[in-house]
Amino acid sequence: MSERPCVSGGRDAESMDVEKCDKCGKPATILLTDVVDGKLTERRFCQACAAAEGVVVKTNMSLGELLEDFVMHTSQQAGANVTCDVCGLTFAEFRQQKLLGCPHDYDAFEPALRPLIEGAHAGASQHVGKAPHRSGGQQKKQNALLRLRADLKKAVAAEDYEKAAMLRDQIQELEAS
Repeated sequence: MSERPCVSGGRDAESMDVEKCDKCGKPATILLTDVVDGKLTERRFCQACAAAEGVVVKTNMSLGELLEDFVMHTSQQAGANVTCDVCGLTFAEFRQQKLLGCPHDYDAFEPALRPLIEGAHAGASQHVGKAPHRSGGQQKKQNALLRLRADLKKAVAAEDYEKAAMLRDQIQELEAS
């Protein structure tokens, strides 16, 4: 049996052509579909037998909830037995605490964290900034200017005048646009 079956639930018995529960013979209201080694198996349960089997049925789930559940389960499987070599944090501990122990955890748990990060950053796996999307290019331009000015100060302090001249020109070009 696979670890994550697809559950269809909350249907009335008539819509399932009065299929019987595989355990007790009562009308089945839940169809549990498993894919094991590429083979599809279906099991039918009444509400009571499904509960006894530990099958949790959520009716009227939104697409967002369904996707979140899938991502959470996928990330749990991907990092199930992983431990950070530096701080000793396990992925299971991270899931409970919702806090990483050290910067090396990002590398240790990368396969499991990637779907979580992509979900939080609209599909991006790297931080894309805090600027609202509606601010457009103006905020990006301001951030670039701030970064260039800071680099210019560092170049002047280090007496790297060639780099300082190049940065000054970039700042002037950006301000003119």
